[in-house]
Amino acid sequence: MRVVSTQKAFLLRSGRLLLGALAALVLVPCARSQQSLAQNSAASRQSVTSAEAKQSEEQTGSISGKVVDQSGAEIPGALVKLTQDGQSLDRATSTDQDGLFAFTHVAPGPFQLAISSPGLNSQQYSGTLQPSQAFVTPLFMLVIPTQVTEVRVTPRNEELVQAQVKEEEKQRVLRVIPNFYVTYDPHPVPLTPKYKFALAWKSATDPITLVGVGALAGLDQAGDRWGAYGQGAQGYAKRLGATYANVFGATFIGGAVMPTVLKQDPRYFYKGTGTKRSRILRALSSSFICKGDNGHWQPNYSNVIGSFAGAGLEAAYLPANDRRGSGFVVSSALIRLGETSLAGILQEFVLPRFTPRRPTRSHR
Repeated sequence: MRVVSTQKAFLLRSGRLLLGALAALVLVPCARSQQSLAQNSAASRQSVTSAEAKQSEEQTGSISGKVVDQSGAEIPGALVKLTQDGQSLDRATSTDQDGLFAFTHVAPGPFQLAISSPGLNSQQYSGTLQPSQAFVTPLFMLVIPTQVTEVRVTPRNEELVQAQVKEEEKQRVLRVIPNFYVTYDPHPVPLTPKYKFALAWKSATDPITLVGVGALAGLDQAGDRWGAYGQGAQGYAKRLGATYANVFGATFIGGAVMPTVLKQDPRYFYKGTGTKRSRILRALSSSFICKGDNGHWQPNYSNVIGSFAGAGLEAAYLPANDRRGSGFVVSSALIRLGETSLAGILQEFVLPRFTPRRPTRSHR
């Protein structure tokens, strides 16, 4: 019995060993196969990643350009900032001594550039970079910022105004009657306050003006207008003073003082072209419409105020029984405004033919 037991135990151990050997023969190749498969899979993934990285690297492009100032000189050290959608960080570089800049390994897609340099206006630029493209931007020109300053008459403009006024002071109808307050230049230089007063003084003190005032005073005396003044030299002198006060006041206040304060041009701007209707409208409206020193048409407050001021000064010289209150001032002012409208008709259609020294070309 003992022998049988021993044989059975031996057979069992032998069977276990045989089964273990068989299992080893089967399981070890499987393990090795799985390990090999894992290694191959990792290698494959690494190969794909490397290929994708290589492909991505091959698709990146570059952006380059040049920065100059308004004179065309290169600007070294200008800051150039690159921004792209989807990129968390912006890139920046500076221009070299030749004003050149470049960004490499730039991902394709939309991009924005910001170029700046101290003391100059910055610029913005947007573009789209294609895969593998070497993008060259347009030339960037940074200019000095525009500064808003008060407009002053330059010496050159001063010379133009002076030459213009000298020509206007030569304008005389039939070479005798002053015709200073008209400009035939289609683009005249705005008058400075100095020349507004100079033109008013020239007109108010011209010998022909004084002769005309004297003639009006003589007619008033002959018709015994303002009879309280009486006759004789004394009466004539009073009429002369009242008439000249009207002319002088209207000329200076309407042609120099108010135009300077309101920045308006007291001259008549000869049209000379267009339909007859448009020229008549220009002439008739000249009493109430004028050009400002800025070149724009606007209400002629200067002429209206000057007409009333001249009438007021004349009324101050009149005898008390001839003033008739404010009615005289209003009627006299309206008569003067009507006279300036009539003068506009003459300036537009008649007087140019009898003003031989009028300019025929622009100063500009």
